[in-house]
Amino acid sequence: MPNPDRAELRFLGAAQTVTGSCLGIATAGGRLLVDCGMFQGPKALQGLNWAPLAIDPASLDALILTHAHIDHVGLVPRLVAEGFRRRAFATPATCDLLRWVLIDAGAIQESEAERSSRRNERRDQGTVKPLYTVEDAERSLHRLVPTALDAWFEPMPAARARLRNAGHILGSAWVELELHGAVGEAPLRVVVSGDIGPRDKTLSYDPQLPEAADVLVIEGTYGNRERAAIDEEGRRVALGAEVREALAAGGNLVIPAFAVERSQELIHDLLVLQHRREIPPAPIFLDSPLAHRATEVFRRRQRELEVEAGAATAFDGPTLHVVESVDQSKAIGRLHSGAIIIAGSGMCDAGRVKHHLKDNLWRTESTVLFVGYQVPGTLGHVIRSGTERVRIHGEEIAVKARIRSLDVYSGHADANDLLAWAAPLLAGVQAIFLVHGELDELAGLRRRLIDRGVAAERIFTPEIDDRFALRVEAGRLAVVPVAVPESERRAGPALRETLAAGRDWHNDYAAAVLAVRQALTAARGDAERHALLARLRRALEAAPPAGR
Repeated sequence: MPNPDRAELRFLGAAQTVTGSCLGIATAGGRLLVDCGMFQGPKALQGLNWAPLAIDPASLDALILTHAHIDHVGLVPRLVAEGFRRRAFATPATCDLLRWVLIDAGAIQESEAERSSRRNERRDQGTVKPLYTVEDAERSLHRLVPTALDAWFEPMPAARARLRNAGHILGSAWVELELHGAVGEAPLRVVVSGDIGPRDKTLSYDPQLPEAADVLVIEGTYGNRERAAIDEEGRRVALGAEVREALAAGGNLVIPAFAVERSQELIHDLLVLQHRREIPPAPIFLDSPLAHRATEVFRRRQRELEVEAGAATAFDGPTLHVVESVDQSKAIGRLHSGAIIIAGSGMCDAGRVKHHLKDNLWRTESTVLFVGYQVPGTLGHVIRSGTERVRIHGEEIAVKARIRSLDVYSGHADANDLLAWAAPLLAGVQAIFLVHGELDELAGLRRRLIDRGVAAERIFTPEIDDRFALRVEAGRLAVVPVAVPESERRAGPALRETLAAGRDWHNDYAAAVLAVRQALTAARGDAERHALLARLRRALEAAPPAGR
């Protein structure tokens, strides 16, 4: 990044999509990143995790991490493996969680590479190297600097920063930066939201409000949605109703859940409901080693959580069973009714939840309850959208289970809460960048900001790898787009089209395979099946060769 007049912003992820959060900030004094997250969702988007890094890690002076979700921290081990040797600032709770989150991520990368290599060996293809290893993750932990909320620190020369409570998950923070220029000049104040939690969220205190800023970088995951106001008790009532209906249907209840925060919220509320005898004392299986480790952190840091006074057993109860080994996880598959299964990943794209979906999706008496955001292109999004069949681990699975959604546990502020959080800034802010959201959500947030008096020309919706120079001209902040050659963009036209569509060719391929299978099954006899396959071969032969 060149040294601009005052600063340059570089949007390296979570631009017109909700994953891969990474913001580069450069001044004459140095350069830093806010977050370094992994891309999730369609496989075409995940491919960016393997693309050459858009910035030389050795050139960075600092890294600031807003919270411990993988889409904000998942590429930190790669950053360290490729040369980052400076400090990574995060709250003490985030540092505690990262000791498990990053090691788990390294283990997943090693496991997936090993599985892909075995498959390639059978196909007489090359081995696959992991994106990073457990050893890389362990080395990255040495970069962490536990940093208290509200305490100013200097991440690089001519800059100071502080972390403020974001109310999203345990330890989450938004970032306030002061970037200093020439002597006598007022600092450029930049606020980066990270992920902002909703008001009255289970376990978390409401976000702190910002005071003033010249530049605001704000997430818009739910920037175009308004949820009905609901408090902690209302959430439990809604969850209790879903649990009672699911168990009354005679099958299991499978809840895909993120390992950090969502799993702990669910455990807490399920145990409270069972203690009150508002739901049956069904066994609750927490089938996620990472969620188990994270829950231990929540127990140790319970004083930082908003739970009832004296709730010493907020995450413990006689019906809670923590599943550690693979054999224990497989044993749950032999239970066909009466179990509540919480497993990761929250978007069903990896982890043990895929095995529980294979065991339960085809059963009419089973229930799958979604309690979190599903990125377009993920298995969770496909199931939630109403498909009749899915492919899991190469197998075709009919979707006959009850598919339910409960939006009251979202860790993200809706449009109203986002605007309420940003309200103190709107009168004086000179530039707003909308990130971490799908296009329609960001467009809705933009309209709402304009309705509240923000000039349209002061609102920007960057794409991945977009750059903006910030300069003071005639006493006002000027935002000047920096030309980025197409050859330097990691997200080319095809990926931008995928992001706009919310699916990629891998999704279409899976749908096509299922459609062919259904057509062959429905055909009347082998002759009709042979004819269908012949038509498919002719269509493929008539297609232009690849690359033309």
